[in-house]
Amino acid sequence: MPLDPQSLRFDDNGLIPVIAQDHANGDVLMMAWMNAEAVTRTLQSGKVTYWSRSRQAFWVKGETSGHVQRLVDLRVDCDSDCLLVLVDQTGPACHTNRRSCFYTAIRDGKPVELMQPES
Repeated sequence: MPLDPQSLRFDDNGLIPVIAQDHANGDVLMMAWMNAEAVTRTLQSGKVTYWSRSRQAFWVKGETSGHVQRLVDLRVDCDSDCLLVLVDQTGPACHTNRRSCFYTAIRDGKPVELMQPES
């Protein structure tokens, strides 16, 4: 039976947080948001589709950059209020042109940049 997006627990804005993870190596790539329609579009197309809070519009990852996310698996957490998308990532996932949005560590109380932008 297909996932009914209405079975998910969305916040007061109709959104659910989504973590994108590389299916091949487990790297955590980014965090974004989906609404019920974005979940449906992702499942139907296999192209990960988010909801942009700033633009108030759907955002198909890589549509303009070419750094697409192909859906491999979609998982729901135990409370149905967070999603994990396992993806096949083409190019960098972060808008800063880094592989991951999580490129800063805090070490000894100070930020340390872990990766440079890809060229």
